[in-house]
Amino acid sequence: MRICSLLPSATEIVFSLRLGDQLVAVTHECDFPAEATRLPKITRSSIDHSGSSSRQIDTHITQALHRGSSIYELDQELLKELDPDLILTQELCDVCAVAYGAVQEAVRVLDGEQKILSLEPTSLGDVLQSIQQVGQFTGLPERAAHLVEELQKRIDRVRTVAASASHQPRVFAMEWLDPPFVAGHWVPEMVDLAGGSDGLGRRGSPSFTASWDQIGAYSPEIIVLMPCGFDLDRTIKEVDRVGFPDEWYRLEAVRSGQVYAVDGSAYFNRPGPRIVDGLEILAEIIQPQLFPRQWSPEGGPGGFLTCLGGGVFKFYFFAKKIKF
Repeated sequence: MRICSLLPSATEIVFSLRLGDQLVAVTHECDFPAEATRLPKITRSSIDHSGSSSRQIDTHITQALHRGSSIYELDQELLKELDPDLILTQELCDVCAVAYGAVQEAVRVLDGEQKILSLEPTSLGDVLQSIQQVGQFTGLPERAAHLVEELQKRIDRVRTVAASASHQPRVFAMEWLDPPFVAGHWVPEMVDLAGGSDGLGRRGSPSFTASWDQIGAYSPEIIVLMPCGFDLDRTIKEVDRVGFPDEWYRLEAVRSGQVYAVDGSAYFNRPGPRIVDGLEILAEIIQPQLFPRQWSPEGGPGGFLTCLGGGVFKFYFFAKKIKF
C-alpha cells in the first residue's frame, strides 16, 4: 500500500504500526520519527513563521482564515506522481493541516480509487480510535489493537496513581502565549487524569482565547505553556519575547514559581501515540510526589530543563520550570 500522510500525528501513527516503508509522502511539519524527515514533502506553509512573534503569527493566521485562504499548500503534481492508495487527513482544524476540501479536489483528478481517511479525534479515546482506524484501513487491525492496549495501560496507570492525590491543583494549560489561548480537545482530560483540575478548558472543544481577567479570576496554581506547533526551545525563546501584562505576574502560579514550558508540538498538540507521553509529563509536573522522574538527571530523548538559579540549568524531563 502507498500511503500519503497530511498530518504529523498520522505520520507518527503509521510509523508506530511499523508501516513507515509504505509512506510515500508526508507534510513539511512531519519531524518524528527521524525517518519521516527523509520522505518527500507534499505540503508547504504559505506563511513563513520562523521569525515571527506569537502575536504576529496569530494575526497572520486569523487574517488568512477570514479571507477564506488556507495557510497550507498541497503539491498536487507530486500527489499525482506518487499516486497513493490511502491519504490520511483531517477536517478538525484548518490551522493544523491542508483543508479537507482541498484534499478532496486534488484526489478527484487522480486515476484509480484512492481512499481518504479523515481522522477527527477530540479526546484521548478518539486518539486511540484513530490508531485503530489506520490499522483497519491498512489491513493490520491486530497490530493496532496491541498498540492501543499498551497505550491504554499507561493511561490507566496514570489515572489510578493520580486518584490517590490529596489535592488537585488548578491548572492552566496555555496553548498560545499572545493572545492567551486555553488548550482544548483532549488536553483538559489529560490534566484531570494527571491529578489536576482544569477549570478553564472545555473537554472535546477547540482551544479558545481567554481574557486576563478570566485567567486571573481562575487563579491557576500551575501553568503549563504548550504553544501549538512550538517545540521546547521555541517556547522558551517565545517566553522571553512576550510582554506579559501585570495580571500575569499576580497569578498564583507565577508568584510561586509553578510555570512550566513543554514541547507542545511533540506531546500535546498532535493526537498520536506520543500524546500518552504528554499525559505522563503532566503527571510529573502536577503530582511530582506521586510520579517520580522517569529519566535520569542527565536527560534523555527530548529531556527538559529546570532552572537551578543563577542561570544554571539541569536536564529534567520534557519541560522547563520557568522563573519570572
